[in-house]
Amino acid sequence: MKKILTTAAAVAIAASAAHAQDVTLRIQTHYASEHPSGVLAAQFADDVQVMSGGEIAIEMFYSSSVVATTETFDAAINGILDCDMTGGAYQTGKNPAFQFVGDIMGGYDTPWQQISWLYYGGGYDAAQELYNAQGMQLIGWWLYGQESLSSSKPLAGPDDLKGWKFRSPPGLETEIFTEMGATPIVMDFTEIFTALETGIIDGADASGLYNNVGLGLYDIVSHATYPGFHSMPSDHLACNQAVWDGLSDKHQRIIDTAMQKLTLHTALSNEKKNAEAAAELQAKGVTLHNWSAQDRADFRKAAQTSWDRWAEKTPEAAALVASHREYLTALGLIAE
Repeated sequence: MKKILTTAAAVAIAASAAHAQDVTLRIQTHYASEHPSGVLAAQFADDVQVMSGGEIAIEMFYSSSVVATTETFDAAINGILDCDMTGGAYQTGKNPAFQFVGDIMGGYDTPWQQISWLYYGGGYDAAQELYNAQGMQLIGWWLYGQESLSSSKPLAGPDDLKGWKFRSPPGLETEIFTEMGATPIVMDFTEIFTALETGIIDGADASGLYNNVGLGLYDIVSHATYPGFHSMPSDHLACNQAVWDGLSDKHQRIIDTAMQKLTLHTALSNEKKNAEAAAELQAKGVTLHNWSAQDRADFRKAAQTSWDRWAEKTPEAAALVASHREYLTALGLIAE
């Protein structure tokens, strides 16, 4: 009996070892390991490994260390990586529809509303068609909430945008702000500080309030929009579809659950950090401008003009714009 039990235990240990890490996923994120989002990504990887009992191992590559950020999606498609943890907005060159899973611009007021579109507004199925057409599977989003505009001049409402020169990312945002009378200037993050100091620009769209404090922008300018209204970018977890389909239902469920935890904690942690940054800035004399519901509606109306132009580019873009508009209407953010 002792020999049988010993043999059985040995077999069990061997079987356990064989299955301890039977899946390894190579995932790249554009965040550095020490960045708050990088720390949360590491927690996601640990959650997956622990919940799977070691059956799933995640090799996380930080700071786009394997390929450039914009090439991560293709690297996952081609098998260099298994999953992309950057964002859909980098893929508008493949299909303009990716804009509306990456940064809707002028859409939802809170991250909770935007996430609810994905899970309860038909967004997941609508977006999945776009990803599947590229041989990828969308797993979920992680988004930190509204970004803030930083400015050397007041930004109390839409009228203050007229003639306002600011750093902008390329694409849809430049069209919307031009529509509002502003002068967007596309430049790299690294150029913002000098451009503000020299007066080349009046302000910048760089990131959320907390991150802008870290960038040192409020050592130069004394106005900001908070809470923001114009941009709420969502990063994604998207995996090679064949790799995802090859996972067991159990493993897929574990990854999906860990991703939803990452989504929750990304929004929660940034809400806290932004609130702390707002209090700190106000104590230093920085003016925070909270646009009224009507001003936000005016911006959203201008944004929709640009959405409609993008919707004409591809059927997939048209479908996603229609989906967002329907859900925004249901939430009361767009009038019937």
